[in-house]
Amino acid sequence: MINGKKKVLAGISGGVDSAVSLFLLKERGFEVEAATLNLNISKPALKIAKDICKKYNVRHHIIDASGDFNKKIIGYFLEALEGNKTPSPCLFCNQLVKIPALLDFAQKRKADYIATGHYAKIRKNRGECELVAPKDKDKNQTYFLALLSQKQLSKIIFPLSDLTKKEVYQIAQEQNIKHLPGQSQDLCFVKEKSLADFLAKNIGIKPGRILDTSGRLLGEHKGLHFFTWGQRKGIDLPGGPFWVAGFDKKKNNLIVSNNENEKSFFSKQLELSGVNFISGNSPGKKVKVLVRTRFRQPLVRATLMSRSPASAGWRLIFDTPQKSVAPGQAAVFYNLPEGDICLGGGIIELIK
Repeated sequence: MINGKKKVLAGISGGVDSAVSLFLLKERGFEVEAATLNLNISKPALKIAKDICKKYNVRHHIIDASGDFNKKIIGYFLEALEGNKTPSPCLFCNQLVKIPALLDFAQKRKADYIATGHYAKIRKNRGECELVAPKDKDKNQTYFLALLSQKQLSKIIFPLSDLTKKEVYQIAQEQNIKHLPGQSQDLCFVKEKSLADFLAKNIGIKPGRILDTSGRLLGEHKGLHFFTWGQRKGIDLPGGPFWVAGFDKKKNNLIVSNNENEKSFFSKQLELSGVNFISGNSPGKKVKVLVRTRFRQPLVRATLMSRSPASAGWRLIFDTPQKSVAPGQAAVFYNLPEGDICLGGGIIELIK
């Protein structure tokens, strides 16, 4: 943890993590200002954020990043689903909206750092910022930060890095810090009753047929964009459960299977785009890594390979075929053998 009389702009959402982060920064002697990003935030959440700042005599700001959020995150999310990909909005939101908006505003306020309530740790190693697993391994959020750069990480403080979620709640209780109940939402922009309602409103209904892998008609769907590769939920057919096994976009057919060990569900090799290495340097043409393709998924062994010296693309080859890996998901890499340092990540384009 950085110490000293430095000025920090703390992101504050009204949730317990950002609230306790602000308290800890004040306790450690930082000069603190706070900012709430106006990303469809509710009135109750904004009031709580303001009340927390008032409690600790911290100047509060509202940053309107809604334009970038609507275009770069919501627009991307809808486009990915229309393309039958599984989007990764939280990774892109941190990389393209939240962190840049806080850093830009911090510069205007002449703050040295920004702080967020993520469960992650930044460790300096020979002048380089390493993104490291926090004390609370169950809340490890390095997966969602894998697309950040050295420049960004060098200006971030994670006050909760050495605390568990339970300890954060204890601090909030001891300090009588009022905060929003419950956990933060992954899809914070979905204000409708369900994701299906949100998609129906923003993309529409495009009915088609549901077929099994042999081409037998099983039923009808309301649109391919309501489904992602390997999905089980929402396929209400007799003789199930069924999983999404493919998309026939030309004929608007959804392909499903009731065999959870269907060969097509397992992937040995992935093609990646937009690969980011947190160090800022490519590790070479070929490197052994640990990887996860979903948050909280156990780490598995793989080899990361550059497709060619002139290519920006990378290939990931699993030691053992992995189930239900979907295009659009993020593949995030970690060091061997410990798996405690996040090396970076990329977006899955093709699965083989």
